[in-house]
This record gives sequence, structure tokens and C-alpha cells, in this order.
Amino acid sequence: MSGGRPELCVGAIAIEDDQILLVRRGTDPGKGLWSLPGGRVEAGEAMVSAVVRELREETGLSGVCGPILGWVEHLTVDHHFVIADFQVTILDGGSPVPGSDAVDAAWLDVSDLDVVQLVDGLATFLVEQGLAPGRLLSLD
Repeated sequence: MSGGRPELCVGAIAIEDDQILLVRRGTDPGKGLWSLPGGRVEAGEAMVSAVVRELREETGLSGVCGPILGWVEHLTVDHHFVIADFQVTILDGGSPVPGSDAVDAAWLDVSDLDVVQLVDGLATFLVEQGLAPGRLLSLD
């Protein structure tokens, strides 16, 4: 059984030229693994605002939040996260710079995601959304 009430979180999905923007997490859950930029929605904050804020905090990049592409639940002994993942358009280009709780941020080739360690469930989510090749399913 997970502890506490569900926490609402958001993720930013930015894909340009067959590359996806990912961050390597510096804290648990998923410390050291690659994930979408994102995090918890703060009290009184709109989800779209949280997407833009988390994107900037974790990558240094500005973006515009687009439509929701899907959602996932992540249950651990200590947490119950409900994560809504939104498409984002990056405004300022340039290279991402890790910040907040990210230790790295980079544009990675979608076709090469099988050579990096992704957080649990991310490969399945990306394949189910048609954003990554099916062979990634062996990662989850």
C-alpha cells in the first residue's frame, strides 16, 4: 500500500527532429534515471503553468504547454503520483542546462532510448503514445 494521498504531477514532452528532451533525476524516486522534465503541481497552480515552470526549472528552457498526451500513475511504498504528460513546444532553442533536481538535461535521439536508463514506465508510455519505437517495450 502506498503512503499518503495521490499527488498531482505533470511532465513535459518536447520532441524536435526525432529527439526528445529528457532530464536525469538527481533525487528519488528514480534518482540517476532519465525522465521527462516535470514535477508536482503546487497548490493553486494550473497544470499548464506547472508544466512551463517545471520545464524551465529542470532544463533552463522556455516553452508553451500544448495538449495533454496521456497520464500515468506511479505507486511506491511512500508515494502515489498521478502524472499528466503534456506536449510542449520549446521557444528559445539552445541547449538544456540541468537545474532544480535534475543532474543532467539533454536532447536524446528517440531511436536510441534503449541505450539509456529510463524511469519505470516511461518507455511503455512513449511507445503507447506513438512517440518511440516498439522495441523499447523490452526496457520496462
